[in-house]
Amino acid sequence: MSDRLDRIVSAALRAGAAIMTIYDGCIEAETKSDGSPVTQADRLAEAILLEALGADFPDIPVIAEEEAAAGRIPDVGERFFLVDPLDGTREFIGRNGEFTVNVGLIEAGAPRLGVIYAPCLGRVFAADGASCWQGEVLDGAIVERRAMRVRAAPAEPVTVASRSHATPETARWLTRHAIRHVACRGSSLKFCLLAAGEADLYPRFGRTMEWDIAAGHAILQGAGGLVTTPEGEPLRYGKRDQHFANGDFIAVGDPALLTLLR
Repeated sequence: MSDRLDRIVSAALRAGAAIMTIYDGCIEAETKSDGSPVTQADRLAEAILLEALGADFPDIPVIAEEEAAAGRIPDVGERFFLVDPLDGTREFIGRNGEFTVNVGLIEAGAPRLGVIYAPCLGRVFAADGASCWQGEVLDGAIVERRAMRVRAAPAEPVTVASRSHATPETARWLTRHAIRHVACRGSSLKFCLLAAGEADLYPRFGRTMEWDIAAGHAILQGAGGLVTTPEGEPLRYGKRDQHFANGDFIAVGDPALLTLLR
C-alpha cells in the first residue's frame, strides 16, 4: 500500500470510528436547504477528514459535502479531493448499516484514488491506480487485505440500485434491458460490490454530487470496471459551473456489459 493511500485509509478509519460513537447513541437529524438530512456524525467525520487531509496534503484543496453546503468551496485546479464524510445519511438515521466514509482524489477531471469505509460492516475498499483491494476492519485496524477484481459478466447480471433514491427512469431502464436480478443498497457500497465481483451493474438516473461517487468510481475503475454516461462518454469531475452535480450514469463491472446494454 502506498504511503499516500495508507494515510487516507487511516483518516477514513478514524472518521468511521467517530461516526459509530454517534450511531450507537442518540441520532439527531436536521434538514439542509436541499431537503437532504444531516447529523452531528456528518459534521464530526468531515472535521476529522479535513484536518487529516490538510495536514498530510496541504497543497491539495478539498471539496467536502458539508463545507460545500455552507458555501465554503475552495478554488480547485487539476488536482483536488472530494469528500463525503457520511454517504448514506438516510441509512445512518435508519440504522441499516449501509453508510460509508468516502474520499476521492481527482486529477485532470478523472478519479485517480478512492477510499471507502463502511464502519458498520467492518469493510474498507481502496484503490490508487497501482492497486485495488478490500480489507476487513476489527477494532479500528485492518486485519485482512486482499486484491479486488470485477467478475466476468454472467448470463443474467446482478444489478444494484439505490435504496433511498429510486426513480421511474431507473425502473424503465431495468425493464427495457430485461434485468431480473436487482438488489437495493445504500450509499457508495454499490460501487464496491461491483469492484468486489459481488454484482455487475449499477445504473443511476437522477442527480448525484461529485463527492457521492468519486471514491467509488476510482475503486471500480481500479478493479477493472467502468463508469460512463448512458451514451458511453467518460464521466468528468470538477464541474463547478454545475455546482459539482452529476448527470445520469451507468457503472459496470465487466466492460463487455456496455456493449450488451446499447
